Amino acid sequence: MDNELMIEVENLTKRYPGRTAVADVSFAVKRGEIVGLLGPNGAGKSTIMRVLAGFMPATSGTVRVDGHDVFHQADEVRRCIGYMPENNPLHLDMRVKEYLKFRASLKGLRRAHARERVDTVMEQCGLTDVRHRIIRHLSKGYQQRVGLADALIHEPPLIILDEPTIGLDPNQIRSVRQLIKGLAGQHTVLISTHILHEVDMTCSRVLILDEGRLRAHDTPDNLRQLMSEGGQIIAEIAAPEADLRACWESVAEVERFDLSASDGEFIRCALTARPGVDLRIYIYLTACQRGWPLRELSRSRHSLEDIFVQVTRAHKEEA
Repeated sequence: MDNELMIEVENLTKRYPGRTAVADVSFAVKRGEIVGLLGPNGAGKSTIMRVLAGFMPATSGTVRVDGHDVFHQADEVRRCIGYMPENNPLHLDMRVKEYLKFRASLKGLRRAHARERVDTVMEQCGLTDVRHRIIRHLSKGYQQRVGLADALIHEPPLIILDEPTIGLDPNQIRSVRQLIKGLAGQHTVLISTHILHEVDMTCSRVLILDEGRLRAHDTPDNLRQLMSEGGQIIAEIAAPEADLRACWESVAEVERFDLSASDGEFIRCALTARPGVDLRIYIYLTACQRGWPLRELSRSRHSLEDIFVQVTRAHKEEA
């Protein structure tokens, strides 16, 4: 057992009649991290979260939360977790403060401590002004805040959020995102989503799932670097196309390049370097030495969408 780890999953498998939802998945999450489970619908994200939260047994494998075995120490695990499922099961006819007090009592908080925690999570989640409102009359965004406050009320070290921004408008998404980012450090957060932009904006690390298998796991930046094959550099240079072509063909560090006309005399050069090579200084010095005006010099960044498509396509082609 590693005291720095909040979640340890080893060879987790979950089978249903006729299909395997999760197949031999292993990963670990450190304390204080915000980690995204990324994948399309049916990839196995919600199944993993339900197993972690103790709501569903696994077929095989080992899962530990805060050092507790999920299958043999279920009560201890549940005390460690604040779980907000995809379909947030709120009591819609209760008022916000009334509901949070009710949930605090169900989670075993004593009355004085419950009052203190209710006030704290309402402030933390921006619910103080609507504390006397009936939940049914709140917007979807505020209802998600109530669900998040519920998950936080017993001060669990691990927060599990299944599709926390689904159905929200852009302003509501931004608000919920800021709430989640504010949990880093004090809590470990595991987020399930199929929205790639949300992972990029919120998470320090991403686990990519597809067809029940873990296809990749790393920080978004490291995944981009791994997928970039040395990195593509974009340069816009005012020079004859033939001269540019001859120049890049003579540079051993350039693995391949593509030239296309930009506006005026400028040519857009997309250059892919060999692994471990950064071409930017060489391009700049070459342009200066030859008197070529250089208008743009930047590294092209892969989006998480590019990474996801490349990872999942590679595994489908191997199959």
